[in-house]
Amino acid sequence: MTTIRLTMAQALTRYLASQKTVIDGKTVPIFAGVWAIFGHGNVAAIGEALYQHRDELPTFRAHNEQAMAHAAIAYAKASFRRRMMAVTSSIGPGATNMVTACAMAHVNRLPVLFLPGDIFANRRPDPVLQQVEDFADGTVSVNDVFRPISRYFDRITRPEQILAALPRAMAVLTDPADCGPVTLSLCQDVQAEAYDYPEAFFDEKIWTQRRPRASDDELAAAVAALRMARKPLIIAGGGVLYSGATESLASFAEAHGIPVAETQAGKSSLPADHPLNMGSIGVTGTSAANELARDADVILAVGTRLQDFTTGSWSLFQNGKTIIGLNTQVFDATKHRALPLVADAQAGLREIGLQLEALSAPEDWTERAREGRTLWFRAADNATAATNAALPSDGQVIGAVQRTLGSGATVVCAAGGLPGELHKLWQAGAPGSYHLEYGYSTMGYEIAGGLGVKMAKPDQEVVVMVGDGSYLMMNSEIATSVMLGLRLTIVVLDNAGYGCINRLQMATGGANFNNLLKDARHDVLPSIDFAAHAASLGAIATKVASIAELEAGLAAALTNDRTTVLVIDTDPLVTTEEGGNWWDVAVPEVSPRPQVNAARKEYEKAMQAQRVVD
Repeated sequence: MTTIRLTMAQALTRYLASQKTVIDGKTVPIFAGVWAIFGHGNVAAIGEALYQHRDELPTFRAHNEQAMAHAAIAYAKASFRRRMMAVTSSIGPGATNMVTACAMAHVNRLPVLFLPGDIFANRRPDPVLQQVEDFADGTVSVNDVFRPISRYFDRITRPEQILAALPRAMAVLTDPADCGPVTLSLCQDVQAEAYDYPEAFFDEKIWTQRRPRASDDELAAAVAALRMARKPLIIAGGGVLYSGATESLASFAEAHGIPVAETQAGKSSLPADHPLNMGSIGVTGTSAANELARDADVILAVGTRLQDFTTGSWSLFQNGKTIIGLNTQVFDATKHRALPLVADAQAGLREIGLQLEALSAPEDWTERAREGRTLWFRAADNATAATNAALPSDGQVIGAVQRTLGSGATVVCAAGGLPGELHKLWQAGAPGSYHLEYGYSTMGYEIAGGLGVKMAKPDQEVVVMVGDGSYLMMNSEIATSVMLGLRLTIVVLDNAGYGCINRLQMATGGANFNNLLKDARHDVLPSIDFAAHAASLGAIATKVASIAELEAGLAAALTNDRTTVLVIDTDPLVTTEEGGNWWDVAVPEVSPRPQVNAARKEYEKAMQAQRVVD
């Protein structure tokens, strides 16, 4: 056996550089690069190893560890999980800064390789700088917090351990069912230790997309349920996009006359102008989709984990419905006693279609769907139309962005009120042109996420829509976008606080408290100049005073040579009333406030509609 002597860090980077995939017939590296913020714990060994492989495994520098991980996750999502990135940090706070991002990747089933530095395996210099000591367990470090939020976790305490750990990591990162974050915690002394590795370990390895097929029994049960359906509905989740099943979904829906509703992760599975696309479903759903969901007798849930915003906290799916869970992950396929159909979305839709043959939903059901869709688009047009209001709504800002940039642009957002408005109102075009992080609803994802999307789709227009609250939480990657020459258009909607949660507070009977800046404890209200701040990071930045000025600024951004930030003041109280569904947010049973007591009565009434095991 031929061997080569390398440090563990050198072997790791060489292995990552040799992992490939095939996209559109072309073999490409599966890792598009490594995000790194160096410190003690990764600068000496990993830093040196990355330098040696800087051409075939590019290293990117960021300004915040959480943000760089967000960018890596967004890259994987925009690549439909076909390609991914790794992230490395120092020990201590550098590592724990990435924990939120790791949890977000776990919730959203997205692949990213976390490589945090760790304490010394030999323990000779303990306690080292930034080491958190457990009084009862000498094997613990802060990196153990990655364990419950990683699909696979390993602490590398010997250099030869990566011979087993790295193939295991790749198997998880590329698996359609178990896909999610992997953490390899790298003890800093072990990174620098040398070992005689087999040269064959570094042979090129091509990872291709696995498409599991349904079992005969599960397929037969699903087909039988659909044959009996009088009011079938498809819910398209993110798995449709990751499977590359958008054309299969369109063909299936058209062949059988079944309307389609989309989750946050699944939006853009069908183009917005498709006649069977009812738009968003659930708490942030359209009237067209939700009215069908209430009456549907069979729901084919494709590639969705059926979280509470999709199901209206299970109040939208009343007892008596049959749910077919078409999913690669049995955990998701079996929720709420669904008929499981454990399979790849593309393969599963094809196989169901072959067995259904020419069977079609009743024409009156399909026609009702078309009529509901027409009514919804009228409501959406009203919500997004330009007005001369002193403070425009989020919907009106969305309308301006849509009119100016068109459905070909990719919109990126994450948290607050904007995801609900975008889910209802944004008219997505191509698959993946709607990029929302709403599984973990991570404030601060937006700008870093936009950077990751732009890296995955450098020739496409990427527009980030972000509220002032999220902007203040994490904005440093504006500077990174300028540094890397990756032009973004960023629209900052300033409603002077956390407007979405303020509305929720009011809806549950609470007093306006601690959400809008004016309602928080203060001596002086801050006057934040977001445009000046963005300009200081290198962007072209402008504060606009109206929807018309915003549209002009968006048009100019298309020809700017670097990232553009446009800031507009918005109304914190106005939201799109049409569509939507109840969401379970527990209201206190007792309160001295009559508004809370009244809200509790409404809450108890609404809970009666929640689906139980039947």
